[in-house]
Amino acid sequence: MVGKMSKRAAAAHREACALVQLRRELREDEKLFVLANFQESSHSGQSAEGAFFTPAGLARDMSIEVVGPRLIDLGAGIGRLGFACRDLWGRTNGEPDRELVCVERNPVFVQVGRKVLPEARWLCGDLLRVHLERMPLFDTAIANPPFGTVARSRDAPGYRGPRFEYHAITIAARVARHGVFLIPQSSAPFRYSGQPRMQYGCADAEYERFHTATAITLDPSCGIDTSGYHNDWHHPPVATEVVTCDFTTLAGARESSRPATTHSLAA
Repeated sequence: MVGKMSKRAAAAHREACALVQLRRELREDEKLFVLANFQESSHSGQSAEGAFFTPAGLARDMSIEVVGPRLIDLGAGIGRLGFACRDLWGRTNGEPDRELVCVERNPVFVQVGRKVLPEARWLCGDLLRVHLERMPLFDTAIANPPFGTVARSRDAPGYRGPRFEYHAITIAARVARHGVFLIPQSSAPFRYSGQPRMQYGCADAEYERFHTATAITLDPSCGIDTSGYHNDWHHPPVATEVVTCDFTTLAGARESSRPATTHSLAA
């Protein structure tokens, strides 16, 4: 259950909202302020939608696993992960910016995201219904998707179980070569974060059903321990893990079982 905002958090949230309403482009420090202080719980549907914005440090750690110039963020919130994945070193060297597409169904979050990450293409729609296969294949899909048994509009192709994070990863496998995801620790087939050492062989029955249905394997990251950011969330989090996926062996799945339903997108 989401806790009530403190007076300090509420005041910072109001200031963040005021920055979003400015007609000019925000400075870098203002974007960082909005990302740090806009509260997902200000939206009445936050609990039902499972929106928990990624802490800044954890987003930066996850960006280490990102490869390639074309990225898609599924369930982008206000753009924290995408913001961390900007290639600022390349920008200073005169290289083209990474191409970033952010998919988010909450129009309030999309409005904020367009202000703090204007270089991205924002699609306001349900990640289970948007017709992403019409786009060229992305190099990396990133996501901190809603966790667990969250209401959904449909099933992802091949997986019909209750875990929304698995549905999001199944969609990612159809549109990207590589994936980096933040999911509940209980949904990963290993335990690393907050543990004295890596523990393999932790897959439960639901993971095995997901793996059998989709052929997707969830692998560990390069050593990201999410427990170090436990106190940086806006609201008390569940234990999490960063998982990575190699989707290059699933090319055949991208050519079959295309979703028949499309969703109107606000680009």
